[in-house]
Amino acid sequence: QVQLVESGGGLVQAGGSLRLSCAASGSISNINSVGWYRQPPGKQRELVARVFGIGNTDYTDSVKGRFTISRDNPKNTVYLQMNSLKPEDTAVYYCSAIIRTTDWTTRNYWGQGTQVTVSS
Repeated sequence: QVQLVESGGGLVQAGGSLRLSCAASGSISNINSVGWYRQPPGKQRELVARVFGIGNTDYTDSVKGRFTISRDNPKNTVYLQMNSLKPEDTAVYYCSAIIRTTDWTTRNYWGQGTQVTVSS
């Protein structure tokens, strides 16, 4: 019914940049908040950044000033621009969105994840 597809991950050297994309498709009526999460090897998943329906954002402290979340509503896509990457940013990155579908059901959807590896 709804799919979230992440892309843009890869291998980058410390100090480099990547831009992740999360594209939503399907029977979408409205996308409310969208968050980027990450799960480093052997650790729990954590929230990295969120963008809300009216465009306001918040970030976990470790990425403030380095990462920027944004959304393109006509394209149903959310981006995570990651600059000044550090080895500790290495993780699988997931997007998660609160979506209302055309049958007026609202639920939380998750993408399949994209690997980001930062080498030192």
